[in-house]
Amino acid sequence: MSTNQNRDLFYTKLAFQQANINLGSTKINPSVGCIVVKNDSVISSGRTSLNGRPHAEANALIKKIDYTDSDLYVTLEPCSHYGKTPPCIKKIIEKKIKKVVFSVADVDLRSKNKAQKYLNDKKILVKKFIFKKVAEKFYQSYFLQSSNKLPFIDAKLAISKDYFTINKKNKWITNKKSRNLGNFLRSKYDCLLTTSETINKDNPLLSCRIEGLEKKTPSLIIFDRNFKINKNIKILKEDNRKIFIFTTVYNSSKENFFKKKGVKIIKFSSTNNDDLILKKMIYKIKTLGLGRIFVESGSTFLSQLLRNDLVKNLYLFKSSQKLLSIGQNNSSLLQIKKIKIQKKDKIKVNLYGDSLYKVNL
Repeated sequence: MSTNQNRDLFYTKLAFQQANINLGSTKINPSVGCIVVKNDSVISSGRTSLNGRPHAEANALIKKIDYTDSDLYVTLEPCSHYGKTPPCIKKIIEKKIKKVVFSVADVDLRSKNKAQKYLNDKKILVKKFIFKKVAEKFYQSYFLQSSNKLPFIDAKLAISKDYFTINKKNKWITNKKSRNLGNFLRSKYDCLLTTSETINKDNPLLSCRIEGLEKKTPSLIIFDRNFKINKNIKILKEDNRKIFIFTTVYNSSKENFFKKKGVKIIKFSSTNNDDLILKKMIYKIKTLGLGRIFVESGSTFLSQLLRNDLVKNLYLFKSSQKLLSIGQNNSSLLQIKKIKIQKKDKIKVNLYGDSLYKVNL
Protein backbone atom coordinates (compact mmCIF):
# COMPACT_ATOMS: atom_id res chain seq x y z
CA MET A 1 0.00 0.00 0.00
CA SER A 2 1.40 3.42 -0.99
CA THR A 3 2.04 6.29 1.41
CA ASN A 4 -0.84 8.25 -0.13
CA GLN A 5 -3.23 5.34 0.36
CA ASN A 6 -2.20 4.97 3.99
CA ARG A 7 -2.68 8.69 4.44
CA ASP A 8 -6.16 8.61 2.94
CA LEU A 9 -7.18 5.65 5.10
CA PHE A 10 -5.87 7.30 8.26
CA TYR A 11 -7.70 10.60 7.79
CA THR A 12 -10.89 8.92 6.59
CA LYS A 13 -10.85 6.85 9.77
CA LEU A 14 -10.63 10.09 11.75
CA ALA A 15 -13.61 11.41 9.80
CA PHE A 16 -15.66 8.36 10.82
CA GLN A 17 -14.75 9.02 14.45
CA GLN A 18 -16.31 12.45 14.04
CA ALA A 19 -19.40 11.03 12.34
CA ASN A 20 -19.91 8.53 15.14
CA ILE A 21 -20.21 11.27 17.78
CA ASN A 22 -23.66 12.42 16.64
CA LEU A 23 -24.89 9.17 15.12
CA GLY A 24 -28.58 8.89 15.95
CA SER A 25 -28.98 12.59 16.79
CA THR A 26 -29.17 14.23 13.36
CA LYS A 27 -32.85 13.54 12.56
CA ILE A 28 -33.47 12.69 8.89
CA ASN A 29 -30.02 13.88 7.84
CA PRO A 30 -27.11 11.41 8.00
CA SER A 31 -24.40 11.90 10.60
CA VAL A 32 -21.29 12.85 8.63
CA GLY A 33 -17.72 13.44 9.74
CA CYS A 34 -15.16 15.70 8.09
CA ILE A 35 -11.41 16.23 8.51
CA VAL A 36 -9.39 18.99 6.78
CA VAL A 37 -5.66 18.41 6.30
CA LYS A 38 -2.96 20.83 5.14
CA ASN A 39 0.77 20.16 5.00
CA ASP A 40 0.17 16.75 6.62
CA SER A 41 -1.52 18.33 9.66
CA VAL A 42 -5.17 18.38 10.65
CA ILE A 43 -6.24 22.02 10.62
CA SER A 44 -9.97 21.54 11.21
CA SER A 45 -12.69 18.98 11.78
CA GLY A 46 -16.45 18.91 11.86
CA ARG A 47 -19.50 16.72 12.14
CA THR A 48 -23.16 17.07 11.35
CA SER A 49 -24.72 19.15 14.11
CA LEU A 50 -27.41 17.88 16.46
CA ASN A 51 -30.75 17.82 14.63
CA GLY A 52 -28.98 17.67 11.25
CA ARG A 53 -27.71 21.17 10.47
CA PRO A 54 -25.21 22.63 9.74
CA HIS A 55 -23.57 19.81 7.80
CA ALA A 56 -20.15 18.41 8.68
CA GLU A 57 -18.31 20.17 5.85
CA ALA A 58 -19.83 23.54 6.78
CA ASN A 59 -18.77 23.06 10.40
CA ALA A 60 -15.24 22.06 9.38
CA LEU A 61 -14.84 25.04 7.03
CA ILE A 62 -16.20 27.76 9.32
CA LYS A 63 -12.90 28.75 10.96
CA LYS A 64 -11.12 31.96 10.02
CA ILE A 65 -8.05 30.19 8.66
CA ASP A 66 -6.52 29.68 5.22
CA TYR A 67 -7.89 26.46 3.72
CA THR A 68 -6.21 26.98 0.32
CA ASP A 69 -4.76 23.74 -1.12
CA SER A 70 -6.08 21.64 1.76
CA ASP A 71 -7.38 18.08 1.50
CA LEU A 72 -10.88 17.41 2.78
CA TYR A 73 -11.89 13.94 4.02
CA VAL A 74 -15.58 13.24 4.47
CA THR A 75 -17.52 10.05 5.20
CA LEU A 76 -20.35 10.69 2.71
CA GLU A 77 -20.45 12.35 -0.70
CA PRO A 78 -20.78 16.14 -0.17
CA CYS A 79 -24.22 17.49 -1.03
CA SER A 80 -24.54 19.45 -4.27
CA HIS A 81 -28.13 20.68 -4.05
CA TYR A 82 -29.78 23.70 -2.46
CA GLY A 83 -32.06 22.80 0.43
CA LYS A 84 -32.51 24.64 3.71
CA THR A 85 -28.79 25.42 3.44
CA PRO A 86 -26.47 25.97 0.44
CA PRO A 87 -24.68 22.88 -0.94
CA CYS A 88 -21.47 21.82 0.76
CA ILE A 89 -19.62 21.70 -2.55
CA LYS A 90 -20.12 25.47 -2.84
CA LYS A 91 -18.29 26.00 0.45
CA ILE A 92 -15.55 23.54 -0.61
CA ILE A 93 -15.00 25.48 -3.83
CA GLU A 94 -15.05 28.85 -2.04
CA LYS A 95 -12.37 27.70 0.41
CA LYS A 96 -10.12 26.55 -2.47
CA ILE A 97 -9.82 22.96 -1.29
CA LYS A 98 -7.36 20.99 -3.44
CA LYS A 99 -8.63 17.41 -2.95
CA VAL A 100 -11.82 15.80 -1.64
CA VAL A 101 -11.92 12.19 -0.44
CA PHE A 102 -15.25 10.54 0.43
CA SER A 103 -16.32 6.99 1.30
CA VAL A 104 -19.70 6.38 -0.31
CA ALA A 105 -22.17 8.09 -2.64
CA ASP A 106 -25.19 9.82 -1.19
CA VAL A 107 -28.56 8.14 -1.85
CA ASP A 108 -30.39 11.47 -2.03
CA LEU A 109 -31.13 11.77 -5.76
CA ARG A 110 -30.57 15.52 -5.61
CA SER A 111 -26.88 14.88 -4.89
CA LYS A 112 -26.17 11.26 -5.77
CA ASN A 113 -23.00 10.87 -7.87
CA LYS A 114 -22.90 14.59 -8.71
CA ALA A 115 -20.18 15.98 -6.45
CA GLN A 116 -17.25 14.63 -8.48
CA LYS A 117 -18.30 16.37 -11.70
CA TYR A 118 -18.93 19.73 -10.02
CA LEU A 119 -15.64 19.59 -8.15
CA ASN A 120 -13.60 18.33 -11.11
CA ASP A 121 -14.95 21.23 -13.18
CA LYS A 122 -13.30 23.51 -10.62
CA LYS A 123 -10.01 21.58 -10.87
CA ILE A 124 -10.53 19.89 -7.50
CA LEU A 125 -9.27 16.31 -7.36
CA VAL A 126 -11.84 13.79 -6.09
CA LYS A 127 -11.03 10.36 -4.69
CA LYS A 128 -13.99 8.21 -3.67
CA PHE A 129 -14.93 4.92 -2.01
CA ILE A 130 -12.22 4.92 0.68
CA PHE A 131 -13.57 2.58 3.39
CA LYS A 132 -16.65 2.00 1.25
CA LYS A 133 -17.74 -1.18 3.07
CA VAL A 134 -17.36 0.54 6.42
CA ALA A 135 -19.47 3.42 5.13
CA GLU A 136 -22.19 1.16 3.76
CA LYS A 137 -22.52 -0.46 7.18
CA PHE A 138 -22.35 2.85 9.03
CA TYR A 139 -25.09 4.38 6.87
CA GLN A 140 -27.43 1.38 6.82
CA SER A 141 -30.14 3.26 8.70
CA TYR A 142 -29.83 6.32 6.44
CA PHE A 143 -30.00 4.22 3.27
CA LEU A 144 -33.09 2.37 4.55
CA GLN A 145 -34.74 5.67 5.46
CA SER A 146 -34.37 6.74 1.83
CA SER A 147 -35.98 3.53 0.54
CA ASN A 148 -39.44 1.98 0.71
CA LYS A 149 -38.21 -0.70 3.13
CA LEU A 150 -38.84 -0.97 6.85
CA PRO A 151 -36.46 1.09 9.01
CA PHE A 152 -33.27 0.04 10.79
CA ILE A 153 -33.83 -1.77 14.09
CA ASP A 154 -31.36 -2.90 16.75
CA ALA A 155 -32.34 -4.44 20.08
CA LYS A 156 -30.95 -5.00 23.56
CA LEU A 157 -31.51 -7.84 26.00
CA ALA A 158 -30.05 -8.66 29.41
CA ILE A 159 -29.73 -12.28 30.56
CA SER A 160 -28.21 -14.05 33.53
CA LYS A 161 -25.36 -16.52 33.20
CA ASP A 162 -27.94 -19.31 33.23
CA TYR A 163 -30.09 -17.59 30.57
CA PHE A 164 -32.88 -16.07 32.66
CA THR A 165 -34.37 -12.70 31.66
CA ILE A 166 -36.33 -12.06 34.85
CA ASN A 167 -34.99 -11.72 38.37
CA LYS A 168 -37.87 -12.41 40.77
CA LYS A 169 -36.15 -10.63 43.67
CA ASN A 170 -34.37 -7.76 41.96
CA LYS A 171 -35.19 -5.38 39.10
CA TRP A 172 -31.76 -5.80 37.53
CA ILE A 173 -30.14 -8.72 35.73
CA THR A 174 -26.75 -7.14 34.99
CA ASN A 175 -24.49 -4.79 36.98
CA LYS A 176 -24.30 -1.00 36.97
CA LYS A 177 -21.47 -0.89 34.41
CA SER A 178 -23.64 -2.78 31.93
CA ARG A 179 -26.60 -0.53 32.62
CA ASN A 180 -24.49 2.59 32.05
CA LEU A 181 -23.30 1.21 28.73
CA GLY A 182 -26.94 0.54 27.84
CA ASN A 183 -27.62 4.24 28.50
CA PHE A 184 -24.79 5.13 26.12
CA LEU A 185 -26.16 2.82 23.41
CA ARG A 186 -29.50 4.66 23.54
CA SER A 187 -27.72 7.86 22.53
CA LYS A 188 -26.87 6.32 19.13
CA TYR A 189 -30.52 6.01 18.08
CA ASP A 190 -33.24 8.56 17.36
CA CYS A 191 -36.05 6.32 18.55
CA LEU A 192 -36.46 3.95 21.47
CA LEU A 193 -39.19 1.34 21.04
CA THR A 194 -40.84 -0.49 23.91
CA THR A 195 -44.22 -1.83 24.99
CA SER A 196 -46.82 -0.81 27.55
CA GLU A 197 -46.16 -4.13 29.30
CA THR A 198 -42.54 -3.15 29.91
CA ILE A 199 -43.52 0.38 30.97
CA ASN A 200 -46.20 -0.83 33.39
CA LYS A 201 -44.02 -3.54 34.89
CA ASP A 202 -40.70 -1.72 35.30
CA ASN A 203 -41.75 1.97 35.18
CA PRO A 204 -38.39 2.90 33.59
CA LEU A 205 -37.18 6.32 32.42
CA LEU A 206 -35.49 4.91 29.28
CA SER A 207 -33.36 8.03 28.89
CA CYS A 208 -29.65 8.76 28.48
CA ARG A 209 -28.67 9.28 32.09
CA ILE A 210 -25.00 9.99 31.41
CA GLU A 211 -23.57 13.46 31.90
CA GLY A 212 -23.17 15.16 28.54
CA LEU A 213 -25.60 12.87 26.71
CA GLU A 214 -28.85 14.15 28.18
CA LYS A 215 -29.74 15.96 24.94
CA LYS A 216 -29.32 12.70 23.02
CA THR A 217 -32.19 10.89 24.71
CA PRO A 218 -34.16 9.38 21.80
CA SER A 219 -37.85 9.84 21.09
CA LEU A 220 -39.97 7.15 22.72
CA ILE A 221 -42.55 4.98 21.00
CA ILE A 222 -44.74 2.66 23.06
CA PHE A 223 -46.61 -0.18 21.38
CA ASP A 224 -49.82 -0.47 23.36
CA ARG A 225 -52.26 -2.39 21.24
CA ASN A 226 -55.00 -2.50 23.90
CA PHE A 227 -54.25 0.91 25.48
CA LYS A 228 -53.34 -0.57 28.87
CA ILE A 229 -50.58 1.85 29.80
CA ASN A 230 -50.74 3.25 33.32
CA LYS A 231 -51.13 6.98 33.92
CA ASN A 232 -48.65 7.32 36.80
CA ILE A 233 -45.49 6.53 34.84
CA LYS A 234 -42.09 8.21 35.26
CA ILE A 235 -41.53 9.03 31.60
CA LEU A 236 -44.33 11.63 31.72
CA LYS A 237 -42.17 13.71 34.06
CA GLU A 238 -39.48 14.23 31.41
CA ASP A 239 -39.47 17.53 29.52
CA ASN A 240 -38.75 18.11 25.83
CA ARG A 241 -39.05 14.49 24.80
CA LYS A 242 -41.29 13.26 22.02
CA ILE A 243 -43.44 10.36 23.17
CA PHE A 244 -45.84 8.41 20.99
CA ILE A 245 -48.32 5.71 21.93
CA PHE A 246 -49.41 3.36 19.12
CA THR A 247 -52.73 1.67 19.84
CA THR A 248 -55.78 0.06 18.19
CA VAL A 249 -58.20 0.99 20.96
CA TYR A 250 -60.35 4.11 21.25
CA ASN A 251 -60.48 5.47 24.80
CA SER A 252 -61.30 9.18 24.81
CA SER A 253 -60.65 9.90 28.51
CA LYS A 254 -57.29 8.13 28.50
CA GLU A 255 -56.36 9.70 25.20
CA ASN A 256 -57.14 13.19 26.50
CA PHE A 257 -55.07 12.55 29.62
CA PHE A 258 -51.96 11.62 27.67
CA LYS A 259 -52.44 14.39 25.10
CA LYS A 260 -52.43 16.95 27.92
CA LYS A 261 -49.07 15.46 28.95
CA GLY A 262 -47.71 16.12 25.45
CA VAL A 263 -47.96 12.51 24.26
CA LYS A 264 -49.12 11.89 20.71
CA ILE A 265 -51.59 9.05 20.24
CA ILE A 266 -51.52 7.24 16.89
CA LYS A 267 -54.31 4.75 16.25
CA PHE A 268 -54.38 1.77 13.91
CA SER A 269 -57.21 -0.41 12.67
CA SER A 270 -57.54 -3.57 14.71
CA THR A 271 -56.70 -6.92 13.16
CA ASN A 272 -56.17 -10.48 14.36
CA ASN A 273 -52.89 -10.65 12.47
CA ASP A 274 -50.29 -9.62 15.08
CA ASP A 275 -47.41 -9.65 12.63
CA LEU A 276 -49.27 -7.42 10.16
CA ILE A 277 -50.11 -4.80 12.77
CA LEU A 278 -46.51 -4.93 14.00
CA LYS A 279 -45.13 -4.14 10.55
CA LYS A 280 -47.68 -1.37 10.01
CA MET A 281 -46.68 0.23 13.28
CA ILE A 282 -42.97 -0.01 12.51
CA TYR A 283 -43.42 1.48 9.06
CA LYS A 284 -45.33 4.34 10.68
CA ILE A 285 -42.24 5.09 12.77
CA LYS A 286 -40.34 5.67 9.55
CA THR A 287 -42.92 8.18 8.31
CA LEU A 288 -42.35 10.16 11.50
CA GLY A 289 -38.77 10.77 10.32
CA LEU A 290 -37.24 8.29 12.76
CA GLY A 291 -34.80 5.92 11.09
CA ARG A 292 -32.68 4.37 13.84
CA ILE A 293 -34.74 2.30 16.27
CA PHE A 294 -33.47 0.71 19.48
CA VAL A 295 -35.72 -1.87 21.13
CA GLU A 296 -35.79 -2.31 24.89
CA SER A 297 -38.64 -4.60 25.82
CA GLY A 298 -39.49 -7.97 27.27
CA SER A 299 -38.56 -11.18 25.51
CA THR A 300 -42.09 -11.74 24.12
CA PHE A 301 -42.06 -8.60 21.96
CA LEU A 302 -38.41 -9.07 21.04
CA SER A 303 -39.14 -12.64 19.94
CA GLN A 304 -41.91 -11.39 17.66
CA LEU A 305 -39.47 -8.97 16.04
CA LEU A 306 -36.89 -11.72 15.62
CA ARG A 307 -39.44 -14.11 14.16
CA ASN A 308 -40.24 -11.52 11.50
CA ASP A 309 -36.55 -10.84 10.75
CA LEU A 310 -36.88 -7.19 11.73
CA VAL A 311 -33.79 -6.84 13.94
CA LYS A 312 -30.38 -6.07 12.40
CA ASN A 313 -28.21 -6.37 15.51
CA LEU A 314 -28.87 -7.75 18.98
CA TYR A 315 -26.84 -6.36 21.90
CA LEU A 316 -26.81 -9.15 24.47
CA PHE A 317 -25.67 -8.23 27.98
CA LYS A 318 -24.81 -11.39 29.90
CA SER A 319 -24.39 -11.34 33.66
CA SER A 320 -21.57 -13.14 35.41
CA GLN A 321 -24.09 -14.39 37.99
CA LYS A 322 -26.53 -17.28 37.89
CA LEU A 323 -30.06 -16.64 39.15
CA LEU A 324 -30.97 -20.28 39.77
CA SER A 325 -34.29 -20.48 41.67
CA ILE A 326 -34.93 -16.72 41.55
CA GLY A 327 -34.66 -16.69 37.77
CA GLN A 328 -37.65 -16.80 35.46
CA ASN A 329 -38.32 -16.87 31.74
CA ASN A 330 -41.19 -16.38 29.36
CA SER A 331 -41.76 -19.22 26.91
CA SER A 332 -40.87 -16.76 24.15
CA LEU A 333 -37.20 -16.98 25.11
CA LEU A 334 -36.97 -20.10 22.94
CA GLN A 335 -36.82 -17.84 19.89
CA ILE A 336 -33.90 -15.95 21.40
CA LYS A 337 -32.06 -19.13 22.37
CA LYS A 338 -31.94 -20.09 18.69
CA ILE A 339 -29.50 -17.24 18.06
CA LYS A 340 -25.97 -18.53 17.64
CA ILE A 341 -23.50 -16.47 19.65
CA GLN A 342 -19.89 -16.75 18.51
CA LYS A 343 -16.60 -15.64 20.05
CA LYS A 344 -16.23 -12.94 17.39
CA ASP A 345 -19.49 -11.37 18.59
CA LYS A 346 -18.03 -10.48 21.99
CA ILE A 347 -17.19 -6.80 22.39
CA LYS A 348 -13.96 -6.01 24.21
CA VAL A 349 -15.18 -3.85 27.05
CA ASN A 350 -14.62 -4.16 30.80
CA LEU A 351 -17.99 -4.63 32.47
CA TYR A 352 -16.57 -5.99 35.73
CA GLY A 353 -17.55 -9.59 35.06
CA ASP A 354 -20.52 -9.06 32.75
CA SER A 355 -20.11 -9.65 29.02
CA LEU A 356 -21.49 -7.86 25.96
CA TYR A 357 -22.13 -9.48 22.60
CA LYS A 358 -23.21 -7.76 19.40
CA VAL A 359 -24.87 -10.37 17.20
CA ASN A 360 -25.51 -9.47 13.57
CA LEU A 361 -28.76 -11.03 12.44
